[in-house]
Amino acid sequence: MRGRQRFRTTVASAAAALLLGAGTLTGCETAGPAATATPKPRPTPKPTPVWDRSPASVAAVGDSITRAFDACSVLADCPEVSWATGTDATVNSLALRLLGAQGTAARSWNLARTGARMAELPAQMARAAAERPELVTVMMGANDACRDRAELMTPVEEFRADFEASLAELRKTAPKAQVYVSSVPDLKRLWSQGKDSPMGRQVWKLGICASMLADAEDLSAPAEQRRTRVRDRVVAYNTVLKEVCAKDPRCRYDGGAVFGFRFDGGQLSPWDWFHPSKDGQARLAEIAHRQVTAPEPPA
Repeated sequence: MRGRQRFRTTVASAAAALLLGAGTLTGCETAGPAATATPKPRPTPKPTPVWDRSPASVAAVGDSITRAFDACSVLADCPEVSWATGTDATVNSLALRLLGAQGTAARSWNLARTGARMAELPAQMARAAAERPELVTVMMGANDACRDRAELMTPVEEFRADFEASLAELRKTAPKAQVYVSSVPDLKRLWSQGKDSPMGRQVWKLGICASMLADAEDLSAPAEQRRTRVRDRVVAYNTVLKEVCAKDPRCRYDGGAVFGFRFDGGQLSPWDWFHPSKDGQARLAEIAHRQVTAPEPPA
C-alpha cells in the first residue's frame, strides 16, 4: 500500500511539474507578441502657416507711386487714393480690403516719400517697424532707374545691399512682420503709352524720368538703346527683389505682376502720363490684395 501511495504521489508531482512548465511556456508565448507590438504612429500635426492672409495692420514704404503722386492734381501727392493705405472707396486700397474703413484709419501708415530711392528704404523701414505692423508693403526702385541720365542709375549691387539692409532693419524691431514686395513697373511700357500724348510729352520735358522719357519722339537707334538699357536695369532690380525676398520666410514678392501689368491711358495720370491715375491705383490694389491673400506664395 505504501509503495503504491508513494508511486501515485510521485506521478502526481511529475504531472504538476509538467503542467506548470507548459503553462509558463504558454504564458511566454502569449505575452511575447504583445511585448513586441509596434505602437500605432501618432498623426503629425499640421505646421502653423508662416504667412497670415489677413493681417490686422499695414505700413507702406516706397516712393511717389505709393504716395499717389499726380493722381488727384498736378505735381502733388494724394495719399488718400494710394493703392496701399488710401481711404478712397473707389480705389479700395489694400488696407481697406484687409482692415475696413475704421481699421485703415487706426492701423495703417503711409511712410513713402515721393522721389525716394532704394538707399532711403532702410530708414523708412525703421519708421515702419516702430509701428509694429503685421504687414509692410514695399514698392521701391523706379527712381533708381529714373535718373537724369542712364549712366546715373543705381548700380545693381548697391540696390541689392540697400534692400538687404532694409529687411534687416525691419527685423530688428518687428521680426514677425510680413512683407509684400511689388515689382518695379515696366518704365518702357509707360513711355510707349504716353509718347503720343502732346500733354504727356510737355510734362516729361520738366524732367520726369529723363533716362527713359527724354526725347520721347526720338526713335533713333541710340535712343532705343538707351530705353532698353533702362528697362534692362529695371529687370535686374526685380531679380534682386525676388532673390532677397525669397530668403525671408515672411516676405512675398509679387512674381513680376506689377512689372507685367499693361497700364493703359485711363490708368495713367492725365497730368504726366507716367504715374498711376486713381484707376491705376485701384489696379495696383487689386494685384496686391490677390498676392497677399493667396494661400500659397506666388510663383
